[in-house]
Amino acid sequence: MANIALVDDDKNILASVSMLLEQEGYHVRTFSDPAAALTALAPSPPDLAILDIKMPRMDGLELLRRLKQGTPELPVIFLTSKDEEIDELMGLNAGADDYIRKPFSQRLLLERVRAVLRRADGKHVPAAAGAEAPKTEALVRGKLALDPQRHECTWGGKPVRLTVTEFLILQALAQRPGFVKSRDSLMDATYDDQVYVDDRTIDSHIKRLRKKFKVVADDFDAIETLYGVGYRYRE
Repeated sequence: MANIALVDDDKNILASVSMLLEQEGYHVRTFSDPAAALTALAPSPPDLAILDIKMPRMDGLELLRRLKQGTPELPVIFLTSKDEEIDELMGLNAGADDYIRKPFSQRLLLERVRAVLRRADGKHVPAAAGAEAPKTEALVRGKLALDPQRHECTWGGKPVRLTVTEFLILQALAQRPGFVKSRDSLMDATYDDQVYVDDRTIDSHIKRLRKKFKVVADDFDAIETLYGVGYRYRE
């Protein structure tokens, strides 16, 4: 089973969540001090990190940034305050794959963990009814090349580092250039149908995708927005 790192300064959350995950068979390492977590995890990264955003000494955003320096593809779920939307958007823009608001149900947390780990392992979550099944063969669309088996993405031969969620969104768009994908369709392609996400989550992922591609190509405009409808890939 996967190795999971849990970092939160609330020791009650550490105890309850670690017990929940261990009961499911996961190996869990817990940390109440983000600086200590960084020291331990940098040389030995987990398969998934669950990070609280608001912590003393070093917040979750800074911890994520430092962990990503050594392990860019590290899957991360952020724990955020119930009513602080800005935390969620900042977390996604920083490279997290998902977030969950406190207080959260144990069932919901387990579904998020399973979904992110399946995506990270390349074992795609089954699509909802009517959705297209993700394809695993290499995909080339103009300057874009996607290799799902290796989780590699290039634009004009230049590598573009994507999170698991970003990769799946781009793959869903590029499979049918010119066809519009609604936000709901993109959610089906990337998230378990038992995991709730809202429109802002998909929009935030698209924004990060564009930003990453513009680093290697200033004129990148292959992902089009159709306001009120969704997105499409323009080859």
